[in-house]
Amino acid sequence: MNKITQLFNIQYPIVQAGMIWCSGWELASAVSNAGGLGLIGSGSMYPDVLRTHIQKCKAATDKPFGVNVPLIYPQIDDHIKIIIEEEVKIVFSSAGNPKKYTSFLKEHGITVVHVVAGVKFALKAQEAGVDAIVAEGFEAGGHNGSDETTTMVLIPQVREAVDIPLIAAGGIGSGRAMLAAMALGADGVQIGSRFVASVESSGHENFKKAIMDAGEGSTKLVLKKLVPVRLIKNSFFEKVVEAENRGASREELTDLLGRARAKKGMFEGDLEEGELEIGQVSGMIKNIKPAGDILQEIIEEFELAKKELQKIQIS
Repeated sequence: MNKITQLFNIQYPIVQAGMIWCSGWELASAVSNAGGLGLIGSGSMYPDVLRTHIQKCKAATDKPFGVNVPLIYPQIDDHIKIIIEEEVKIVFSSAGNPKKYTSFLKEHGITVVHVVAGVKFALKAQEAGVDAIVAEGFEAGGHNGSDETTTMVLIPQVREAVDIPLIAAGGIGSGRAMLAAMALGADGVQIGSRFVASVESSGHENFKKAIMDAGEGSTKLVLKKLVPVRLIKNSFFEKVVEAENRGASREELTDLLGRARAKKGMFEGDLEEGELEIGQVSGMIKNIKPAGDILQEIIEEFELAKKELQKIQIS
């Protein structure tokens, strides 16, 4: 049995990333019902909103699902309390040191996975006692590692360094990419951008259309002085680049980013002044489909690609 399907008690080793403003209970339950692991993205939710999403997700699926918790979230203790009270069984932590909460969560019977962007952090996560690791390459949407290590380079290095189950992320939006990640040593994959462009995603329709319109080179990693983030190029993006090119300070960039910039773009649909976080794989996304159909297409392509590989000769 696959290590990831066994760990989470799911059918396929596919995790839907817990993305801010896009991963509510509707998307998480749809992915879980289709045989993957759906995640609620708590980073954009007030505590009471998170509780509501968890309760609605439990009502919409009897399959396993989890919550993604950015550890830098200001009300993290409230989120952790709600997750325990609502008896969520799986937590994916990100953007911080997993040591602080991992043992506490595990004491409450919760399976803990941590997202990393480098070997050093993978080792720290394993030392902290997490049950699995998501290694996320430079291609990914949202916040990335400052070293800009690509998925193809990152996965084999992390695989060599750690013994626990490994989930690959960053640039994976198809069955072929899933097969490639597993050939590099991953036990499963986490997919974000492709599920943003789904019917059940809570992202704004304008944002979904911008993803479908994206092509090669439509995104770029910026804000490296703060937390590196991959954005679709728009008016806000150009302002960030201009500020960075003239050596703007962290304080000036923070002021430019302001409050609720991501909400403005991804949730409210302001394609010019909003922050549009998405991965490089957006250049390959050309339609919006139900999440269950997306997952099934990925599995079918994975199986087809696996058969095709068996025909390849190198001599």
